Parts: sequence; C-alpha cells; structure tokens
Amino acid sequence: MKLSDLIRDLSFQYKLTGNDDPEVHGIASDSRQVRPGYVFVALVGGSSDGHRYIKSAKENGAVAVVGTQATEGLDIPYLQVEESRMVLPYLAAAYYGYPARKLTMIGVTGTDGKTTTTNMIYQILLAAGLKAGMISTINAVIGEQVLDTGFHVTTPDAPDVQRYLAQMVEARLTHVVLEVTSHGLAQYRADACEFDIAVVTNITHEHLDYHGSYEAYRSAKARLFTNLGSTLPKPQGNPRLAVLNRDDASFEYLDRLYNGPKVTYGTLIEADVRPLQVVSHINGVEFQFVGRGLDFPLTCNLTGVFNIHNSLAATAATVIGLGLPMQAAQEGNAALKSVPGRMESIDLGQNFAAIVDFAHTPNALENALRTARQLTRGRVIAIFGAAGLRDRQKRRMMAATSVELADISILTAEDPRTELLDDILEEMAAGAASSGGIEQKTFWRIPDRGQAIRFAISLARPGDVVISCGKGHEQSMCFGEIEYDWDDRTAMRAALSEHLGVPGPKMPYLPTQEEKLSS
Repeated sequence: MKLSDLIRDLSFQYKLTGNDDPEVHGIASDSRQVRPGYVFVALVGGSSDGHRYIKSAKENGAVAVVGTQATEGLDIPYLQVEESRMVLPYLAAAYYGYPARKLTMIGVTGTDGKTTTTNMIYQILLAAGLKAGMISTINAVIGEQVLDTGFHVTTPDAPDVQRYLAQMVEARLTHVVLEVTSHGLAQYRADACEFDIAVVTNITHEHLDYHGSYEAYRSAKARLFTNLGSTLPKPQGNPRLAVLNRDDASFEYLDRLYNGPKVTYGTLIEADVRPLQVVSHINGVEFQFVGRGLDFPLTCNLTGVFNIHNSLAATAATVIGLGLPMQAAQEGNAALKSVPGRMESIDLGQNFAAIVDFAHTPNALENALRTARQLTRGRVIAIFGAAGLRDRQKRRMMAATSVELADISILTAEDPRTELLDDILEEMAAGAASSGGIEQKTFWRIPDRGQAIRFAISLARPGDVVISCGKGHEQSMCFGEIEYDWDDRTAMRAALSEHLGVPGPKMPYLPTQEEKLSS
C-alpha cells in the first residue's frame, strides 16, 4: 500500500514532512529488521533510542520513518508523533488490513495461570467446532501451523501480533485467544487487537522492577479492560465481556474500572460462577460449574487445585461470553492434558516424582509447592532461583515461602543477567533464614542449576517429589548479556539418567558448571 493509505485512518496527531508517497512493504521497530520498502518506527525506552538508528534503517531500505523527535536532513518522509510506541500497533494493523476486526478476539492477562487459561479457552473453542487460533508466550498456533514465539518472551511485538492475526484471517480462522502480559500492555503491543472478551486470572507480586509499584503493575494489566471498551462494531457481533476473578485482590479495582458487561468467578459466595463438589486427585480435579443458571460437571486433567480458577475463567469466557454449549466446555477442559513446563512430570522410571514448573512468583511457587505436597507422603525437594535485574523483593519472599512449604530448598541460578549470582543467592538465603531455614540442613545454595538438580535427585528417597521451578518451558538462561541454551526438562532428564544409569540427554552447559557447592 501507499504511505498515504497506511496513515489515512490514524487517529493520532502527527506532522508529516516530505512530499513522497512511497509504496510500503512492511513495518519494523528494529533497524536490523528493516527491508526495502519498510517503514521504520523509532522507539525510545530503557537504554535504547531508536532515533539513533534512523540512518541504519534508511541504509537497509526504509522508505519512511516514524518518530517523536524533530529531525533535519532526512530525504524520506518523516512522521513525527507524540508517542511512537502507541502509534506502532495501529500502523501495523493498518498495514495488515485491521485483521482483528475480522476475528472474535479473546484476551487473557494475569500474573499466574494465563498460559494455562489461554490453552483451556483454545481447547474449548476447538471442541465447539470453531476455527480458532492462539498466541501465547510459548507459541502461536495457526491452524495446523505452530510457530515458536521466542526464548524469553512476553507478548510478541505489535507488528508480529498483527502479522499472526493476518495469517489467521488468511487461514479462515474466526476466533483467536491471545495471552497478554503486563509488559505487552504497558508497551501497547496488544493495542489495535479489538478485544471482544477480556479475562484476568489474578494480579499478584511480579514485575515491580519494571512497573515500579503494584498499583502501576495493576494499571498496566487493566489496559486490557479499557481497550475492551474501545472495540469497534464487528460484522460477526461484539460479545463485550470482562471475566474477573472475584477471589483476587484486583477485583474491586477492575470492577470499578470497567462498566460494561462482566462475569465474576471464584470460590467466594459472591462470585457469579463457582465450583461445587470439588474432588481433587493426583491427575486433576473435578467439580460442578455452578452459576448464571448453569450447573454442569467439569473435569480438569491438570495437576493442582489452583487450576480450578483457570478452568472457571476459561469456561465463563466461552460458555457465558460466547454462548458455547456446556458440552464444548466439558470436552475442552478434559482435552487439555498438559501445558509445557506447567507441573510437567519427567519420568524415567525413578521411584520418586520429578516435576518441572514455570512458577517464578511468590504466589505461583506457593501453589506449586502446595500441589507437590498433595502428591506425596514423602518429602518435597524444591529447586528454584530468582532473576537478576528483576523484582528484588521476590527473592526473600520466594525463599521464605519454600522454607515454609518444602522440606528441602535448593537456591540456584535463574537468569542472573549482569547481576552477581552470589549476591542474588545471598538475598535468597537471608529470606530462607528469616523463616527458620537452616543452611545445609533445610536449604542449600548451589549456583549451577544443573548441579542443583543433580543434588536434589541425589537426596530423593522413594516417594519424594523433586520439583524444579522458575524456568518451565523456557529454552535459554541469561548470564551477563549471553543467552545460553537451557531447558529445565532436558536438565532434569539428564540428571535422572545419570542417577539411574540409563541413556539420556547431556546436561546443558552453563558458565557456572565448574563452580562448587557454596558453603
């Protein structure tokens, strides 16, 4: 399309310099991704200023630039706007023909459980016979095509989101469920997604390093619901529903913020839909879904009673929000047997349980450890770390939680980045000690994550549970500014195979591999 077509419906104020009206062949906010015919959008954030790369983008073939700073001597069109990050998703949407307007869009946000809830909704849509797609922090599913969305991922960048949606329209899909992170919302990556239904799992302690406060973090999450109110009418109709967790501390804030149609879920009597007659077992949970004139049984085949909330949210969004039959909810809930890196069992024939989970927040770790406790009469041995350059408050909190709920806690690396790993472990050890932990008796510090997993397995007795938390499905770990190939599931299999003397994968390499157990 022409540049004039791209910006025709732009609702933001802008100043356009340059008389050319070039053909546009793509949108990019990274100058290295610019190809001939692209529009380069210069973003400012953190330590990076995209305006410094305008020359590089032009050399790569950019035919126009969008930015916030006045510029001189540029011989291609320049669109000066107040906030280029806000404009980017709308330019991308315009380039791809506003694909979200042709789809029924369901957004899921929250601190914990959003990937699982996203997958549950997707399975219910499929069970209802709908042509559905999914974009999560693990992958994008477009019909039979599954695309990896990255290593350390949040919501994909706005041009990627709109490109995925356009591919879904081309594949003749009708419904999409999109997992939306706080970073994605704060950075406007999910704007122009024209949501019809917005779901929140919970809003607990996370990402305060980025957002600065719980209130700011909560406000970022809330953008999913304010965006819901700006969705334009669609030919297929607009369900327009907010699905809120009545049990969560965020409820009153979100309830006041969004004045449109809503449904609440939870265990409290005030919730619109609730679980009754709950029966929990090792391989899942069964309950009656009750409320809003509905009463039917659901079976969730995921380990952990906390998945009741995820199941309630997914069922409310689809049965109440979209009017799908209860049979679809039953089949969809039952069809989801696992989510990568979520309470994922690793079994090489050992006489104790080995589990990998993504729990990397205090609330998620508590849920994971309580679930692990329910799985055994033996001991719970937990391995986890705390990320560098991230929320420091979590370090003490998570270590304290583990000392209280696990029998043995092993503190180790989890993406230390440019922080000193020993300093992170020192803070965690202080949190463990503050809750009565005794070093080298109830908790250990082992910097190398592979060695930490090996050590946990060496301690395991028949019937124990060894659970490695924090990495889940992720495929890399960051030391300094280098991402090393790392998968907790591979590491667990490697350690188990060594322990059992059976064939298995090699332990992935980390730069801490040669370090000895810290005293």
